[in-house]
Amino acid sequence: METAQVTHGLSKEPCRHKEAWWWNEEVAEAVRERRKSMEIGKKRKIDRGMEEYKKSKQNAKRVISLAKLKKQKECASDLNDLHHTRMHARVHACMHTQL
Repeated sequence: METAQVTHGLSKEPCRHKEAWWWNEEVAEAVRERRKSMEIGKKRKIDRGMEEYKKSKQNAKRVISLAKLKKQKECASDLNDLHHTRMHARVHACMHTQL
């Protein structure tokens, strides 16, 4: 292992583009808008540009928060459905074994 590290080296950082379980197109658009307004705010260096950035940053946080909440509810619903399906199967199996 050490020989491979010496020969080939190690990467400097982990992958920057990890997938997020809550990421969707709406979040991508909000983050894109935030980044764009940040660049404009830096170039203009005026209060109005920074105000636009702050608003887009708040919007991005709100969109991300809502996306996470929505995805959490979907996952919880899926788990509940799976639990009910298993319980139904158990009850069904018990009913048929008692006959």
